[in-house]
Amino acid sequence: MVKGELSFSYRLLLLCISAFLRTFFILFGEMQDAHMEVRYTDIDYSVYSDAAALMWKGRSPFERDTYRYSPILALLLVPNVILHRCWGKFLFSAADLLVGHIIHRILRLRGIQEDKCVAYMAIWLFNPFTFTIATRGNCEAIACCMILWVLHCLLTRRVVEAAIWYGVVVHFRIYPIIYAMAILVVLDNEYPKTIVVGQRLSKKLLEPHKQGQFHTKDRDGCWSTIVRLLNRNRILFGIVSAMVFFILSGLSYACYGSKFLHESLLYHLTRTDPRHNFSIYFYYIYLHHDYAFTLLERLLSFLPQFLVQFMFTLFFAKDLQFCMFAQTVAFVAFNKVITAQYFVWFFSLLPLILPWTKLTFRWKGVMCVMLWVGAQLHWLAWAYSLEFQGRSVFLQLWLASLAFFWATIIVLVFIIKHHSFCPFMDYCSPSDALNHHIEKLD
Repeated sequence: MVKGELSFSYRLLLLCISAFLRTFFILFGEMQDAHMEVRYTDIDYSVYSDAAALMWKGRSPFERDTYRYSPILALLLVPNVILHRCWGKFLFSAADLLVGHIIHRILRLRGIQEDKCVAYMAIWLFNPFTFTIATRGNCEAIACCMILWVLHCLLTRRVVEAAIWYGVVVHFRIYPIIYAMAILVVLDNEYPKTIVVGQRLSKKLLEPHKQGQFHTKDRDGCWSTIVRLLNRNRILFGIVSAMVFFILSGLSYACYGSKFLHESLLYHLTRTDPRHNFSIYFYYIYLHHDYAFTLLERLLSFLPQFLVQFMFTLFFAKDLQFCMFAQTVAFVAFNKVITAQYFVWFFSLLPLILPWTKLTFRWKGVMCVMLWVGAQLHWLAWAYSLEFQGRSVFLQLWLASLAFFWATIIVLVFIIKHHSFCPFMDYCSPSDALNHHIEKLD
């Protein structure tokens, strides 16, 4: 009991320090915005706030140029108008803290020791990439919070609640649609029987599952196979999540018309951004932006993403949180537009896979961090030269984007090769996973 109380106190202390740190950065950001040339606040935050002001006046948030988000976000930031302009930053920072708390709860459900759970939670809470993104006024922490809560609901067998939140988060930020197939794979006929919270599973259930293999008996007919694939949980999750998504999108369409449909949903399918960013596509888009891209050209960039998502789902879906991490990293790396805020998507999933990695921080882990951060700093140096010094270094910046892309892929390959596969719904500790470590991809 004493040990549990100490652990709770330590966890509470970490959350309080994290809250103080975020408050400091929000206040410092206000001072920097007022007195320095380079603003701390993200330009997107101004877009959110302007959209919220329009909504408060009874107008459409989509009257604000470049507002391409759900109306829910503008609604959440209405207090920016009626209370204080920093409301949204505190809201996003609170979601940031909640992500850390949910990370702790998920790891405890999966059998990780309390002290290690707190350490992995701290990795998120004190990650400079994540807390600066939130305190600069970016909303990604809210989406991450909902995605992690979907995982928590699945672990505790609350399929309907998981489906509701999944529908909400896909409406809020369209990218989580990439997780749909992996979630449906987990919701197989063994799903209700595979976890007893607080108890270890039998040794039989801890036997490693073959990656990418869907077990069906050859003698079963077509109808039996369909029944197995279309089980109650999959149908329930699919129908409920789709209903929530279409209800929210339908209400938004009823209120704001085709402008919502184009800006919040369809825009992301055909987006071409000529401004410099981390994407390997940006230079080609920059050179050809004066010419009209065909619909086929706009959609072709999704082909590599689709193939990678399909392969990761095929091989890793049973280890859901690892599959989602790999999917997210690959999705960002192959995206037509990449900004620093997208890194938050996979950083929120990183602590959930660390207990099952054999990649030690001492050597290979440090090399991976240095490679990825070094490639990013190299890109930022050229971006600074372009944006603030006015030098024409588009080609050098594109080469830096290529280097960053390959650094991301190399790090992802290292993480995959050193991961110990553990089915998501099995209550197995890292030692169990290592004992039953399955062969890695060559």
